[in-house]
Amino acid sequence: MLRVLTLSSLFPDASRPNFGLFVERQTAALAGHADVDLKVVAPVGLPPFPLNRAARYAGLRALPAREQWHGLDVYRPRFRHWPGLGGRFDAGAMAEALLLLLKAIRTEFAFDVIDAEFFFPDGPAAVRLGAALGVPVSIKARGSDIHFWGHQSATRDQVVEAGCRADGLMAVSAALKADMVALGMPGERIAVTYTGVDRALYAPRDRAAAKAELGKTGPLIVSVGTVSRAKGHHLVIEALATIPSVTLVVIGNGPDRARFEALASELGVADRVCFTGALPPTDVAKWLAAADVMVLASAAEGLANAWVEALSCGTPVVITDTGGAREVVTTAAAGRIVAAEPAAIAAAVTALMTSPPDQSGVRAAAAMFTWDANRDAVYAHLAGLVSG
Repeated sequence: MLRVLTLSSLFPDASRPNFGLFVERQTAALAGHADVDLKVVAPVGLPPFPLNRAARYAGLRALPAREQWHGLDVYRPRFRHWPGLGGRFDAGAMAEALLLLLKAIRTEFAFDVIDAEFFFPDGPAAVRLGAALGVPVSIKARGSDIHFWGHQSATRDQVVEAGCRADGLMAVSAALKADMVALGMPGERIAVTYTGVDRALYAPRDRAAAKAELGKTGPLIVSVGTVSRAKGHHLVIEALATIPSVTLVVIGNGPDRARFEALASELGVADRVCFTGALPPTDVAKWLAAADVMVLASAAEGLANAWVEALSCGTPVVITDTGGAREVVTTAAAGRIVAAEPAAIAAAVTALMTSPPDQSGVRAAAAMFTWDANRDAVYAHLAGLVSG
C-alpha cells in the first residue's frame, strides 16, 4: 500500500469552494486507487494580528483544523503570511508551521512520500519537510507557479532550488517541462502527467437547447479563467468589436473586471459582454456546452483545464500558442492556435462559426485526458520515488 501525504495550499474549502478544484479532483482520483492510502494537508496562509482580523479573512479563520472534505481526510493548519513581501517568507513559514503536525501525523499514518501539488510555496516547504522527516518529495508544476513565482526576484531562487532538490517532479504538459528545464531543473526527474476531465459532466449537448436554458440566443463564445490581463480577456473583447452579433460570456473572478467592463463600453460592445463571476463546475459545463467556441488568449499557461473541458463538451477552442496548446489542439476539429492579437482571434472565431466542426470530432480531441489516466500516471511516478 502506497501511503501518500498530499500537500497543497491550492485546495478548496467552505469559504472558497471553487479554489483549486483540479487539485482536489486529482487527489480524489489518486485516493481511489486500490493501492493508495492518502491524507491531505492544505495549509492556510494568514497575516499576523491585527491584519488577520480583516473581514476578508473571516472565512479562512473559521475553517476547522481537520475535516472530511468530499471523502478526503484534510488537515488545514495555519501559517504566517506577510502581505506585501512577494511571498519571500511563505515557504519557510509553511515548513516551520507544518513540521510538528507532520511528525504527529506520521505516528498514526507513516506516509511514504510527500506529494506537493503546487510549486510555490508548497514545493520549497515540502523539500524542507521531506529532509527533516527522511521522506521522498515530489513537486507538481501547473503553470503560473513556474511562470510567475519562478521569475519573481523574491521567490525564483527558492523555486529553482526546490526543483533541484526534490526527488521527483511533475508537469502538466511537455511544454511546461521544457520551461522548468530552462530554469535549471533536472529534466530526467520530470514526469509529464496530463490533467483529466470529467467526461460525464463536460459532455456535448444540443447547442440551441443549451443556449435557451441559459437565456441566450445566437452566436456565443465563452472565455473561462481569472479575469486578468494574463488571461487575455481584453484581447477577446477587442476581437468581439469586429465580430457582429456575437455574445461573449466571461466566467471567473479577478482584479481586472472593472477595467474590462470599461473597455467593452468604450468599444460599444458592453451589451454583448457578460461577466458571470466564478461558477461551480456544473454551471461552467452548461456554458461550455452552449458555446459555439471557447476562447482563451492567455499570455502563459501550463495546460489550461478550460481547454480540455471545452473540447470534452464538443466545443472547439481558439487559444494562443502557449504552454501545452500544441499538445491539446492536435486536429483541425479541436480548433485554432492563434497569435495573441484581436484580428487573429476574430478570424479564427469567424472561421469556426462559419464551418463548425462536428461535436464528436471535437470531443475526440480530449479523449486522452481522463482522470483514470491521470491517476495511473501520478501513482506510477510516486511509487517509483518510494521504490527508488
